[in-house]
Amino acid sequence: MKGTLITLLFFVSGCLLSVYGYTPQFLVENDLSTYALYALMTLVGVSLGMDESSINILKKANLGLVLVPISIGVGSIVGSGIAYWMIAESFTEGMAVGAGFGYYSLSSIIISSTYDSILGVIALLSNISRELFSLLMAPILVKLFGKMAPIASSGATSMDTTLPVITRFSGKEYALIALFSGIVLTILVPLLIPLIL
Repeated sequence: MKGTLITLLFFVSGCLLSVYGYTPQFLVENDLSTYALYALMTLVGVSLGMDESSINILKKANLGLVLVPISIGVGSIVGSGIAYWMIAESFTEGMAVGAGFGYYSLSSIIISSTYDSILGVIALLSNISRELFSLLMAPILVKLFGKMAPIASSGATSMDTTLPVITRFSGKEYALIALFSGIVLTILVPLLIPLIL
């Protein structure tokens, strides 16, 4: 929760700096988001490659376990596509936002640098909202929809930020499912967004 609030604070600060004309000139003149994307992709690859438990979970995955991130991914992409089509009449752009799976930092940079900065901001806000919702509503989700609900709601963040909440309210036996699902969805984010757009 703390990390999400810090990210949100930086985002709001950046917006306020830009609105009131205090943005440093070198940020305005240079497209640093592309380099930030390259650095972020490298760090994601390094963190996944160094985490032996992530690799072991992927090796041991069976069909039932694989269906969890697939169903979350399809539901997120199709649901976001329908919702955005109803608001802005663009199913494809909505699918791209949904393909962020809660991974707000990466999805917003990919969309902003390769497609449209406004859609990138929508992806950022949408995916931050998804993570905050999962953190705050996990106990209610478990009561209303079952123990898998916080994993589905969390998307890619089920492997890190929301994992403690999932473990607490769904049970320790769901931690492995959450970790696997989060890893798979995290890997899919940089592949699916450019493919959709």
